[in-house]
Amino acid sequence: MTTTAEVAIAPAARDRRGSPLPTGAMIMTRFMDLRKRRGLMIALIVVNIGLPSVFLAVRLIAHAVAPHSYGPAGGYSIFEDLIAGLMYVFGFIVAATLGCTAGSVDLSEGMFRHLVVTGRSRLALYFARVPAGLMIIVPMIAIGVIVVCSVCVAAAPTKLSFDGIKNVPVGLSRQGFVSWAEEHPRTTICQMGYFYRKQPSSTPQVTCGRDNQVVAVTTTSGVPTATPATTSEMRAQAVKSANQNYASYATTFLSPPLKLMIETGLWVELWAIVGFLVGLGLSSLMGQRTVPVVLLIVYEVIITPLFARSPIPHLINAQRALVGLAVAHIEPSGLPAVFGGGAARGGGGGALISESTTVAVVVIVAWIVVWTALGAWRMATRDA
Repeated sequence: MTTTAEVAIAPAARDRRGSPLPTGAMIMTRFMDLRKRRGLMIALIVVNIGLPSVFLAVRLIAHAVAPHSYGPAGGYSIFEDLIAGLMYVFGFIVAATLGCTAGSVDLSEGMFRHLVVTGRSRLALYFARVPAGLMIIVPMIAIGVIVVCSVCVAAAPTKLSFDGIKNVPVGLSRQGFVSWAEEHPRTTICQMGYFYRKQPSSTPQVTCGRDNQVVAVTTTSGVPTATPATTSEMRAQAVKSANQNYASYATTFLSPPLKLMIETGLWVELWAIVGFLVGLGLSSLMGQRTVPVVLLIVYEVIITPLFARSPIPHLINAQRALVGLAVAHIEPSGLPAVFGGGAARGGGGGALISESTTVAVVVIVAWIVVWTALGAWRMATRDA
């Protein structure tokens, strides 16, 4: 026999509106709401897909019209420039903009009260925005990366250019690279260069002088004296230059390798996801979109590049807590350092502040968890 109390409790037990987990219908509603914002969608498409596509199209046309004046449209160097110089930075910015829009749209349009009245859990209302936004930004970033990779592979040069030296053989071992340098000592010394570490001033420094003439510079009593280098000195210096530059040569390709393209795509997607989630949490916390967007642009363009390469005494651990630095530390090897380093990762150009991979992963996870928690907490406690 069913009692009156059981009859009253049963409908409530079947009502899942209090669950913090969003339903598929809630996610699709958020997805459609974001997708209908034409201005935002156009901006996302233009930045993620349009800019690299236009750049590559111009290069393709220029090379087809004047191949002797304009190099191939694709290749490894173009891939590096577009990924580290364009898609990495602007992918974060547009993803953060989408997150800020998703986190504040209900408040700015006065719809938050109507959503609360439905009885749905506020946490569910917040968490529905996460997959809805990722359904937009992740495929868009992927399409942009695929366009770049496809053109860079299909339109790659047929001859390798390394440090300005044209027609360098591809895929040489260290010994093979050294042997090639010995056969071309003048070109190797003048184009590759060599970083001299501390050594006695009386030891000759073989270097490239005026008009690409290789000279041996000896310092006596503080006065440098340059004399033409002998063939044996040139060959010995070429071997040193080749050994010092081999690591950079070994990661220079005619076209980006498949493994590097996959790792790069996942890495750019990760940074975009972080940007979206941070933007979502920050905009929900502040209750608006404009200020969070400006703050995240400043963070990406100014704060992170500045503090990622300039150690500050007593604040070094705070700098390591920057998520931009953490993501840069897990950058795939073979790409140039981000944030304007101008050199391959791990070498020169203003190296990144040291940080272990474990710490970098912890920082990334912490930023995602903390900003998601703050955004969800603010939505759960905000007055309707």
